[in-house]
This record gives sequence, structure tokens and C-alpha cells, in this order.
Amino acid sequence: MSENFLPSRHGFTFDNQWPAQPAVVVPTPFGDVPFGRANGGLCGGMVFAALDYWHAGRQTPGSRPALGTPLYSFIVRRLLESWRLPGGVAKYYEWMGMPDADAPGFQLFGRPLLTRRGIAYRTVSGEWPGIRAELDRGSPVPLGVITVSSRQPKDRAVNHQVLAYGYTSNSNAITVRVYDPNRGRRDDIGITFQATTPTAFTHNLGIGGRSVRGFFRTGYRAQRLPSGG
Repeated sequence: MSENFLPSRHGFTFDNQWPAQPAVVVPTPFGDVPFGRANGGLCGGMVFAALDYWHAGRQTPGSRPALGTPLYSFIVRRLLESWRLPGGVAKYYEWMGMPDADAPGFQLFGRPLLTRRGIAYRTVSGEWPGIRAELDRGSPVPLGVITVSSRQPKDRAVNHQVLAYGYTSNSNAITVRVYDPNRGRRDDIGITFQATTPTAFTHNLGIGGRSVRGFFRTGYRAQRLPSGG
């Protein structure tokens, strides 16, 4: 694909608001998880589907699909695929339970031998280099965004998914530019962090004032567009 992804050109014209009933309920090793409620939406499906249209060189449809239509079914299917069951759900659950900052492990004779890395360190030092490499090659990267600290499986649906399509750096601060289905076709949405001191993230995502605790790449493979799409 030659043209760089930009939300104002390649995102869906409608935002991530859907009927209140779950689009689908998925059994996982951690309990049944409903996807697709109006307050949670189909963010992962919209991210994957928008990227599918971009790879195909096609414009995303201009109107919100009704339940049961080919496009709606396609977005729901791409939502499920964005979770990469069962391993993807397990990763969300694991990251939800991590501390924000590094935590000391056990000690021997008063000296720490192990440190449990926090979610900020794992994001900036573990995930970001690979994400940046993909962006430098011109490839947008779907991200799973952790917004909650919890051991409750039902809270997995409180997290979010966005599409990273670029980044800017200013001294030590890096801003990842993202397509957020909750914000529609806005090009000014991003997540900012300090590269050398990973402690906190600032953002303007449409997640109801919740914090961003960290993020990671989700596995993506392009799929054929729905019939008539």
C-alpha cells in the first residue's frame, strides 16, 4: 500500500457506538466475556477492518452498518480475531494484573535478586522497539491498550484497541499517533510517554477518562473484504 494510513482518510466515518446487547459472548479460560456492548463497542473489529480496507486500497464504507449486514458481521468477526483466542485474551489478563511500576522481587541477605517488571517498563522497553520498527517501515500496528488494573475476567472488556500509524519524538517524549474508533476520523489522537523513564502515559483517547497503563502489539493478518464492502 503506497499511501500512508491517516484516520481522516482511512478510518470509518462512524464512531464506535453500537446497540447495548453484546454482539457476541466468548467463552474463555477465565470465564465468559461479552463483546460489543455500546459502552465497549467493537474497537478491535473496527481497527482490523479499517486496516483491511487500507491494505486493499479501498475506501471504508460511509455509513454505520445495521445488525446482521455483511459489514457488521465482518467487523464482529474481525473483533474476535483481534483477540487471538485463547492466547490473546490471556495476555490481556496477564497485563491487567501487572503493577504499574517495577516491583522488588525476593531478597537474599538483604539484597534484591529479582525485580518484577511493571507494565510501563514492558511497554516502553519490551513492546515499543518492535512497534517503532514496523511504523518506520510504513506498516500500521494494531495495539491492545490496558486501561484497568484487575484480576477479574469480566474487566477485560474495559480495555481498548487502537491502530498506531506513526509517531513523533521531542527530546525524551514520544507520542504514538493512533486511529481510535471511539474518536472517529480525528488525526490528533495519541499516547505519549517518556522513553528513558517509563513511568506513566498521557493520552486523549476516547475511553471515558480512564488511564492508559500500557500497550502491546496484537497479531494482525489482512483478510478479504466482505461482499459488497
